[in-house]
Amino acid sequence: MANVLVFAEQREGVLRRAAHEAAGAARRVADALGGSVDAVVLGPASAAGWAAELGRSGVDRVLVGAGDLFESHDPEAFTAALERVVRAGDHYAVLLPATSLGKDLAPRRAARLGVPLATDATALQIEDGELVITRPVYAGKAVAEVVLDAAPRVVSLRPNVFRAAEAQREAAIESIDLAGITPGRVRVREFVEAAGERPDVAEAAIIVSGGRGLRGPENWQLLEQLAEALGPQCALGASRAVVDAGWRPHGEQVGQTGKTVSPQLYFAVGISGAIQHLAGMRTARTIVAINKDPEAPIFKVADYGVVGDALDILPRLAEAIREARAGG
Repeated sequence: MANVLVFAEQREGVLRRAAHEAAGAARRVADALGGSVDAVVLGPASAAGWAAELGRSGVDRVLVGAGDLFESHDPEAFTAALERVVRAGDHYAVLLPATSLGKDLAPRRAARLGVPLATDATALQIEDGELVITRPVYAGKAVAEVVLDAAPRVVSLRPNVFRAAEAQREAAIESIDLAGITPGRVRVREFVEAAGERPDVAEAAIIVSGGRGLRGPENWQLLEQLAEALGPQCALGASRAVVDAGWRPHGEQVGQTGKTVSPQLYFAVGISGAIQHLAGMRTARTIVAINKDPEAPIFKVADYGVVGDALDILPRLAEAIREARAGG
């Protein structure tokens, strides 16, 4: 029992990046155990076409449940299909992305199996045959290493933390037996994307977040200029104080009561670094803090810190980035 099962999430007929990240994590765990990787795909009739894509992410076998039932997220139907795959197989671990859909499925999955669940994992390691799961606890103030004492080990993975694998595998395709699986009592009818062309803050590779240090919503244009200079992969974020003040929409809030993010690059501009905000972004790969208070807590977690007035620094920083990208 060394095989790993991963749930490959899709939305509107497109595999999400979190699916490839979860597949990459599963590949590394399976390699350490000498096993293989299976992926469950639930989606429209075109779902079988994703096998080649998942093969490049390290998956050996793709188990497809395709049809109208899985066009949109149906919690009970998705749970039933995934349970059927898990009970029919012999898997060491089941990995799901800790997205909004994954956070819905993971506890259902664990409860149906009667096994514990480790959520929001930021690292996985095989030690003496055991899966050691690293995850933040106490609102990000500490990090715990846990081992689950039941099989399969059900784990949800924090998005933007795990790297997608680069493999050239020919993934085999098998259909899931969907007999008897019917629509549930609750079904998601549509996803409404936030207005604007920028990526969702929970999935962006680069995030520029602002706090009360910007002194008013009229100065948010300085953050927007920096985000423009950084490119289309950059999203705008905000602290809770800013959202509560009505400067920015809740969809941009980063923190314990907002969204958890793990980008490659995170700018904290005019954000003091309250523990609630740190809980949502401290796993960012590189953190740049701009604050006029040299004693601000944000500097304790930042990789780079700039002490000064953000209103003076932001225009100069945006211009320097534009010049650098232009090769000047």
